[in-house]
Amino acid sequence: VQLVESGGGSVQSGGSLRLSCVGSGYIFSSFCMAWFRQAPGKERERVAIIDRYGSSNYPDSVKGRFTISQDNAKNTMTLQMNSLKPEDTAMYSCAAGDFCFKRYEAYKYWGQGTQVTVSS
Repeated sequence: VQLVESGGGSVQSGGSLRLSCVGSGYIFSSFCMAWFRQAPGKERERVAIIDRYGSSNYPDSVKGRFTISQDNAKNTMTLQMNSLKPEDTAMYSCAAGDFCFKRYEAYKYWGQGTQVTVSS
């Protein structure tokens, strides 16, 4: 299983970015998919999940601003990030796991990550 992210970059506060994660095989219909982020000196945080049935969930820190979606036919998952804040600055990674657990240790497959930087 391979996961490859793209779409990171630098944006001003209030701006938007769209991250993409392309996976190999039938990964999106087989696993719980998630986006995590990690800022320097901070713990890895799950920011969005989408299960095999298309149900999504977000922490309060991004709820209403981030939207996760997936296209099984294209083996692609996206994270639309709006109203970005400086505190959203982090390395963002997509991950796949058997269950939609909160802890990153539960996820078996990871992409290499893409940097998001939000300036004030």
